[in-house]
Amino acid sequence: MADLGHPVVPVGPRTPVPGFWWQAGAVDVGSTIVVIEDDPNISDLVALYLRRDGFRVLQAADGLGGLASVTRERPKLVVVDVGLPGEIDGFEVCRRLRKDGDLPVVMLTARDDEVDRVLGLELGADDYITKPFSARELVARVHAILRRTGAAAPKTPVVLQVGTVEVDTARREVRVDGQLVTLTTREFDLLTYLVTHKGLALSRRQLLDGVWGDGWYGDERTVDVHVRQLRKKLGDALPLATVWGVGYRLG
Repeated sequence: MADLGHPVVPVGPRTPVPGFWWQAGAVDVGSTIVVIEDDPNISDLVALYLRRDGFRVLQAADGLGGLASVTRERPKLVVVDVGLPGEIDGFEVCRRLRKDGDLPVVMLTARDDEVDRVLGLELGADDYITKPFSARELVARVHAILRRTGAAAPKTPVVLQVGTVEVDTARREVRVDGQLVTLTTREFDLLTYLVTHKGLALSRRQLLDGVWGDGWYGDERTVDVHVRQLRKKLGDALPLATVWGVGYRLG
């Protein structure tokens, strides 16, 4: 269970719909978050803490219901449990969300397995939290992700270049030899940070603070997973070197 030392306060009636339920909040629709979790105790607790911070929360009990809710409500972020019942699990939910766009995703799991964690991050999840967890910590991570993804784009186009890799920060596009390469939100932000600090040896902690935010909690190996994805997608065009005992250096 997640932070069950705090009482679960009733938050209003549910309107039952196959696969998911909805609970109204008195906040702006633009700050909607979808929570896809089949355990009602965890789902209600997460929703309670998010609502306390001013979010409008939609709760789904399975993957298909959650995806339907995302399509209909266009939330700013999705929290999804890995071990969902029904036709699709949390990994497949994340895979489908990434196929359609770069909506931020936080994955929850009861399995403290590095293979699961790496798979979730490789699928494009922005964060990965193992149960039991603190609901306050989850909300803090949600805020950190939304601060990063909600940052205003530059008013004038800024195109950064290293070798044949071009990073358009205004359009949030990356091209190699003129060909568009699709990156997740976090991969793009990491690449941008590396390019703007070209030539510097950056530790994993520096990269986490600069890209994930200094309030981010988690395993520093998250950086390695995203670096591996950048190398896989950009290939030899990306002159990213591993600095043993330190971290990474671009250029």
